[in-house]
Amino acid sequence: MAKTLREKKGVLIDRAKRQMDDHLGSSELTTRQKLALTCRIAFDGGHDSGLAGQISARGSEPGTYYTQRLGLGFDEITEDNLLLVDEDLNVLEGEGMANPANRFHSWIYRAREDVNCIVHTHPLHTAALSMLEVPLVISQMDTTPLYDDCAFLKEWPGIPVGNEEGEIISAALGDKRAILLAHHGQLVTGATVEEACNLAVLIERAARLQLLAMAAGTVKPLPHELAREAHDWTSTDRRSRANFAYYARKALRNHPDCLTSAAEIR
Repeated sequence: MAKTLREKKGVLIDRAKRQMDDHLGSSELTTRQKLALTCRIAFDGGHDSGLAGQISARGSEPGTYYTQRLGLGFDEITEDNLLLVDEDLNVLEGEGMANPANRFHSWIYRAREDVNCIVHTHPLHTAALSMLEVPLVISQMDTTPLYDDCAFLKEWPGIPVGNEEGEIISAALGDKRAILLAHHGQLVTGATVEEACNLAVLIERAARLQLLAMAAGTVKPLPHELAREAHDWTSTDRRSRANFAYYARKALRNHPDCLTSAAEIR
């Protein structure tokens, strides 16, 4: 006999959260491994605009972060060829140089202590939407982690290699987890690598959905309270880890060279 069919929605949500805590495990991956996997996940998800874009994660020492080497595409990143740099982009570990555009990552990390990972890319649909100078509109359930959580920078400040661009972008981001950069691309942040990776996948899907919907008619808004509920429900750490684990397993099937040491992903 069923016992939950008359329970309130809030009760069922709390029950599901407890079950996720019990059943959704976490994999013992290093920051380097998570970052390398994120590069491959992003590549497979359409974030493949040549050498454009940077993915980074804080290092263990203050004022340091890992990022990819300039000259390598996302599909070439492994846990062993990542760089560790300081805020001035001096290389502390690894060979080669960081992308000079990583400078605005330093500004964001300084402004946001809650941010531990940044994914900035120029994927096709997000870049196309950015050309219209309109904000990202979240109007479909799957993309609600970005609801009321994506800022918009309408003015293009030029190539982001100067401190001015770092100030502008970090200020425009504010306390949001994501931002659409007009005539440029997207940037997402996360308290974890897993969270940032998931949002990067989602923002490109959201941009594609918006372009398709705009071509067919007028995008209708979501009810605010329900959208906020969905945002919070889909933004938990456990969900981020579970989603990332799925993307990571898929990426490793496509790119078995990504990790150079054994790792269990569950």
